[in-house]
Amino acid sequence: MKLAAITGPRQCELREVPDPIVTGEFVKVKLLSVPMCTEYKTYQKGGPADCLGHEAAGEIAQIAGSTLRKVGERVVVMPMFACGACDLCRRGDYIHCQHNVNALQVCGCKTGVATYAQYCLKQDWLCLPIPDDISTDHASMACCGLGPSFNAMQRMRVDAFDTVLVTGLGPVGLGAVVNGVVRGARVIAVESNPYRTDLALNLGAEKVLDPRDPGILAQILSLTGGKGVDKAVDCAGVPPSQRLMVDAVRRRGEVAFVAESGEFTLKVSNDLIRKGIDIHGIWHWNLTDAPRMWDTIRKAAPLLDMQITHRLPMSRVQEAWELQLEGDCGKIILHPWE
Repeated sequence: MKLAAITGPRQCELREVPDPIVTGEFVKVKLLSVPMCTEYKTYQKGGPADCLGHEAAGEIAQIAGSTLRKVGERVVVMPMFACGACDLCRRGDYIHCQHNVNALQVCGCKTGVATYAQYCLKQDWLCLPIPDDISTDHASMACCGLGPSFNAMQRMRVDAFDTVLVTGLGPVGLGAVVNGVVRGARVIAVESNPYRTDLALNLGAEKVLDPRDPGILAQILSLTGGKGVDKAVDCAGVPPSQRLMVDAVRRRGEVAFVAESGEFTLKVSNDLIRKGIDIHGIWHWNLTDAPRMWDTIRKAAPLLDMQITHRLPMSRVQEAWELQLEGDCGKIILHPWE
């Protein structure tokens, strides 16, 4: 099979490698839609790396001992290789599993854990069947395209009575705009890139503010009658945006940290106790929420066609990474077999 690899700073190639081998509950998935996430950062730095990607959708190509999935079934490949047996896995929060499985060791092969490839390995219970009325490209957005912000809004119970602030409009932050709009919420966003600003407005954001504006907090307070937003989702992962999110939320409001990042300072008295806000750390969504995710994707279909700005064959992965570095794109989906 073909697999994308980074060979140096802004250099990459497609490699021919052996197909993965399946055993037990593991299945072999033919990957048809591979959304791109933060791998462009490794491409920029230079790697080397040949285990890229963590989100995809496709169809079951081969099974071993699985009775849960069948060959030809379309599925979304969930990230990670959780144990499936601990309390966290059993209640759907598998993403926080502390006993992850070494898929290559279990299956006795050298490939299959990357999604920038034509095939991958996955446990059968981490392959979610795609409803017949949802396209494979749209279904693939159930991972990072919509997933993290979907869980943030589930946890914060976002609805049509809420004003939601989204900081950072990369591929994940644009998904937060979509999730907020689908729930009927009023969405205010923060972004400096003109392309993504325009895209967010087209997706339904009411206002997009520039984080470089020293008066941005005052603008948010003005837009909310002086009280602040009800809920906030940080998709930027930088301290100024995280600080803005906490400052801009109203008393007894809620904030969710979605973007991976380092440290920033929270003031226990003024931010937490006196303001009384709730804080959520979000990585991925609970598997028991799959019906709500599929409903979200159905309702968001026209928005997803805007959020997915480029669909490219995997042979053009370098072009896709360069687009991400320029910032003139939303979510990019690779098609490994084109």
